[in-house]
Amino acid sequence: RMSREKLLSAKPQSTSAEANRVSNAVLSQLMNGMLEKGKKEKHEEQVQFAAYKQFCDDTSVEKTRAIKEANEQIESLEALIGKCEATIEKRTKEIAQLDEDISVYEGDLKATTAVRKMEHNDYQATHKDYTESVDALTAAIAILKKQAYDRKQAASMLVQVKQDLIPPHAKRVLDAFLATTETAEDVGLDVSAPEANAYEFHSGGIIDMLEKLKDKFEDERSELEKEESNAKHAHEMLSQDLTNSISTSKEDRHDKAQEKAKTAQREADAKGDLQDTMSSRDSDQEYLDDLTAECKSKSDDFEARQTLRAQEIEAIEKAIEIISSGAVSGAADKHLPSLTQTSLIQLRSKATAPVQAKVAMYLQERAKMLDSRVLSALAVRVSDDPFKQVKKMIKDLIVRLLEEANEEAEQKGWCDTELSTNEQTRKEKTEAVESLHAEIDETEASIAKLTKELGELSTQIQELDAAVAKATTLRNDEKAKNEETIKDAKEAQVAVEQALQVLKDFYAKAGEATALVQQEPPEIFDKPYQGMGGESGGVIGMLEVIQSDFARLETETKAAESQAQAVYDKFTEDSSVDKAAKQKDVEYKSNKKESESEELLEKKADLESTQKELDAALRYYEKLKPSCVDAGVSYEERVARRKEEIESLQEALRILNGEDIA
Repeated sequence: RMSREKLLSAKPQSTSAEANRVSNAVLSQLMNGMLEKGKKEKHEEQVQFAAYKQFCDDTSVEKTRAIKEANEQIESLEALIGKCEATIEKRTKEIAQLDEDISVYEGDLKATTAVRKMEHNDYQATHKDYTESVDALTAAIAILKKQAYDRKQAASMLVQVKQDLIPPHAKRVLDAFLATTETAEDVGLDVSAPEANAYEFHSGGIIDMLEKLKDKFEDERSELEKEESNAKHAHEMLSQDLTNSISTSKEDRHDKAQEKAKTAQREADAKGDLQDTMSSRDSDQEYLDDLTAECKSKSDDFEARQTLRAQEIEAIEKAIEIISSGAVSGAADKHLPSLTQTSLIQLRSKATAPVQAKVAMYLQERAKMLDSRVLSALAVRVSDDPFKQVKKMIKDLIVRLLEEANEEAEQKGWCDTELSTNEQTRKEKTEAVESLHAEIDETEASIAKLTKELGELSTQIQELDAAVAKATTLRNDEKAKNEETIKDAKEAQVAVEQALQVLKDFYAKAGEATALVQQEPPEIFDKPYQGMGGESGGVIGMLEVIQSDFARLETETKAAESQAQAVYDKFTEDSSVDKAAKQKDVEYKSNKKESESEELLEKKADLESTQKELDAALRYYEKLKPSCVDAGVSYEERVARRKEEIESLQEALRILNGEDIA
C-alpha cells in the first residue's frame, strides 16, 4: 500500500536525477521484498512437504505390511475352505448313500411286513376253513353212526365242509350221498308214518371215508400251523435284521450329518473371515493406491513448485542486479512464491527230640530257600513246643495257608474287576480332559487372535481417522492459503493496473504539454524536457510483466485448488469406505469373540467337572494299589511260594508222623 500511495502521489520533479532515484528505490524495495518472501515460502514449502512425505512413507509401509498379512491369511482361509468343501462333498455323498440304504431297508421292512400280514390273513382263513370242516365232519359222523338218523341234519353238516379242501374222489361220494338224501326226502313227502323220515343204515363206507377225511384235515391243519410258526419266526428274524440295519445306518448318518454340520460351520466362519479379510485387504489396497497417487501428485507438484520458485528467485536476483530501485504495490511484497536267626535254632535244637530237631532243621532250610517268615517262625516253635502241639500247629498252619489262598483268589478276582473298571474310567476321563484342554487351547488361541485383530483394526481405524484429520487440516490450510493468494493476486492486479494508468496518463500529458509551450529549449539544456516517459518505459514494461504474473498466479492457484480439492474428496471418500468395512469387521469379530468366550467358560466348567471325576478315579486307584497292585512280588509268585510252603509243612508233618509210627 505504501508503494501504491507513493506511486499515486508521485508528482513531477524538477530534476531527472531525483525522479530516477525515487523510481529505482520503489522498484528495488518491491523486488527485494519479493526475493525474501520467495525464499521464505520456498523453505516453508520444503518443511511442509518433508512432513507430508514422512506421513506418506510411514502409511505406505504400514498398509503394505497389512496387505501382505491379509494375503497370507486369505491363502490360509482359502485352503481351509477347500478342505471343508471336500469334506462336506464326501459326507454329502455318504449321507445320500445312507439315506438310500435306509429307504431300501425301510421299504423291505414295510414290504415283508405287508407280505407277512397277507400270509397271516391267508393262514387264519385257511385254518378257520379246516377247523370248521373238521367240526362239521365230526358232527356228521356222529349223526351217521346212529342206526336211525336224520338225513337232512347229516346233509346240512356235510354241506358246511369246504368243498375246495375235499379230494375229488371223496367229493364225488359226498355229492352222490347228498343227492340220494334229497331224493329220499322228495319221495317221503306224502308218507305220514314215522319210518318215512328214517331208515336202517347197513353200510359203513361213507362213515369210514368221512373219518379219513377228518384225519386228513386235522393233519393238514397241523402242518399249516407248523408252517405258520416257521413263517412267523423267519419274518421276525428278517425284521430284526432289517431293523438293526436301519438303526445302524441312522446312527452312522447322524454322526456324519453332525460332522458335516460342524464342517459347514467351520466353512461358514472361514468364509466370513475370508470375506472380511478380503474386504479389509481391498480397502487397504485402494487406500494405498489413492495415497500413492496423491503422494505422487503432491511430490510432482512440489518438485515443479520448487523448480519454479528457484527460477523465480534467480530471475528476481538477476533483476535486482540490474535494477537497484523500482515501484510496486504492497501486494507484490507479499506474493510471487510459496533295599537271622539260625544260631538260635541250632542252640535250642540240642535240647529237643531228634524228629522235632529234624523237622525244625528241615523247616529252617525251606524257610531260607523260600525266604518264608512263616516257615522260619514255625521252625522256632517246632524246636520249643511239645510233639503233639507241633503236629497240631503244622496242621492248623496248613489250613490257614489254604484259607489265605482262597481269600487271595477271591481278592484277586475282585481286584481285577475293580482295576479294569477303574482303568477304563481313568482312560476315558484322561482322554476327555486332554480333548477339553486341546479345545480350550484352540478356543483361547482363537480369542487371542481375535483380540489381536480387533486391536489392530482399532489402531487402523484410529490411524485412518488421524490420517483424515491430518489431511483435512492440510487441505484447509492449503485452501485458506490459496484463497488468500487468489484474493491478493486480484488486488495486486488492480493496484498495478492503477499504477500503470497513472504513469501512462502523466507521461502522456507531460510529453504533450512540453511540445506545445516550449518551442525552443533553454540554453542550459541540450534538448527539450518531455518528462521521464522514455526512462519510464522499462518500469511500465516491468509493471505490465508483474501484472501478467499476478494474473497467471491467480489462474494457476485456482486450478491447483480445484485439483487438490478433488484429490482430497476422493481420499476422504475412500477412507470413509475403508473405515466402514473395518467397523463392520470389528462388529463381526467382537460377536465371534463373545460367542467363543461363552464356549470357553462352558468348556472350562466341563474340564473342571471331568478333572474332578478323573481325580476321584486316580484316588480310588491309589486305594486299590496296596491290596490289588503287585508290589515287588506278583500274585503268581505269591501263589507258587504259598504252595511250596504248604508242601514243606506237609513234608514236615509226614516226618513227624513217621516218628510217631516208629
